[in-house]
Amino acid sequence: MTHPSLPKRPMLGRLPVLRSPIGLAHAVTALLAFMIVADVLGFGAAAYMMSVMGDVASGGGAGDVGLGAVDRAVWAVGMTTSMYMLGLLGTATLFIIWFHRVRHNAEVFAPDLQRRTPGWAIGGWFIPFANLFIPRGIAKDVLRASQPDPYASEVRHQGLLNAWWGMWTASNIFDRFATNRYDEASDPQAIHDAAGWLMTGSVLDLVSAVLALLFVRGLTAAQNDKAMAGRQPLRQPAPQYPAAGGPVTGGGPVPGA
Repeated sequence: MTHPSLPKRPMLGRLPVLRSPIGLAHAVTALLAFMIVADVLGFGAAAYMMSVMGDVASGGGAGDVGLGAVDRAVWAVGMTTSMYMLGLLGTATLFIIWFHRVRHNAEVFAPDLQRRTPGWAIGGWFIPFANLFIPRGIAKDVLRASQPDPYASEVRHQGLLNAWWGMWTASNIFDRFATNRYDEASDPQAIHDAAGWLMTGSVLDLVSAVLALLFVRGLTAAQNDKAMAGRQPLRQPAPQYPAAGGPVTGGGPVPGA
């Protein structure tokens, strides 16, 4: 007499575990502080260039001002631009690593509230135009998962997220405009005007960096507080599979029966 085979247990993948984002957050905030310094120096270099080119335009030539002053202004703008670009590369790299880490933790806190997989926390930044909204959506989901009650109607720190994201988007668009104006300037008056645009861009970058720093610190603290409090997701599914031949609890049907 043959007996029906017992249902096979499904192969469960490795469940995600919390990983501390604190170390990465410290590194990111340090680099954001470096970017703030670079923005301040960039503002000063652009202001110096604007002053020198204003004197050249009003005086009739570089000879009246001195070639040394013009060379120093060009050198200052070039050096601060290089400093900014170097800092931007390092900051963006570590920020994305940190962003993926907090998205990974959100998979532990409230996996059912995450609309995109953890891979999008990296890849979403590199898709033209889509990178203007995909990372923000991920960040909002992570914020929701990281608060004490993920299913509350309001999302804590969403105002900070909106302020940072709006300023970051504006500064990126304006930076391209200001840089193009400066690169295309061919006479003292045009360089003078373009330097003014660079100064405005530095201010926008600085505000964006400050808001990003506050966002990183706020989200990291929220995840750390939730982990230390030992709070678990409120709606985490937990299917149970009885041992072979054992009793079935809960009155539910046996899979495959």
